[in-house]
Amino acid sequence: MRLHPGETEAVGWRVVTVPDVVRQLREASPDVTGRPRVIAIDGRGGAGKTTLAERLRKAVPNSAVVHTDDIAWNHACFDWGAALVENILRPLHRGGPVDCRPAPWITHDRPGSITVPAGADAIWVEGTGIIREELAPWLDASVWMQGDLDEQERLLAVRDGDSPEQREHVANWLREELPFMLREQPWARATLIVAGPPWTAHDPDTELVVAPPTGP
Repeated sequence: MRLHPGETEAVGWRVVTVPDVVRQLREASPDVTGRPRVIAIDGRGGAGKTTLAERLRKAVPNSAVVHTDDIAWNHACFDWGAALVENILRPLHRGGPVDCRPAPWITHDRPGSITVPAGADAIWVEGTGIIREELAPWLDASVWMQGDLDEQERLLAVRDGDSPEQREHVANWLREELPFMLREQPWARATLIVAGPPWTAHDPDTELVVAPPTGP
């Protein structure tokens, strides 16, 4: 399996049900009261973060998903931590709702806003780079999606196309992503590793393939 530089391949993979994953993530922050649990889902592009976030949202009916791509839109690949804290995570920790239009949305006339109702049980924050040291105080649990980079890049090409412009975009992204990931090592910080895309036989509707976090 080809992994990020410095990433340790997870061991001890096992097949568990989606409710079991929800329970394990909840148990990582048993004392949370008066606000939603904030649970991060991180991994390379093509790892399946958005799909996993939606599966977990459905498993916890009173929950919602926040995409870091909406914070990063027309802003930066990874330099959005402070904006996420001030506009999303701080209001959630106060137990209040979120209704945010990031500055680039206003500048570029993007309609709508990022909204999260008050009273949610859990908020799934998904995006590459969400598990990082500066955000650790705001996250109650986290998932790193580990998978073969060649397969993830193949899925990205299928999803986003393989034009010269797209290849240039991917090259520019990797110039920032690789040193960022090597520095932050989210696979070592995560509460749980989820296989993405999984290679072990399982029921994709009801089960996930998981492993404990890997060391640095």
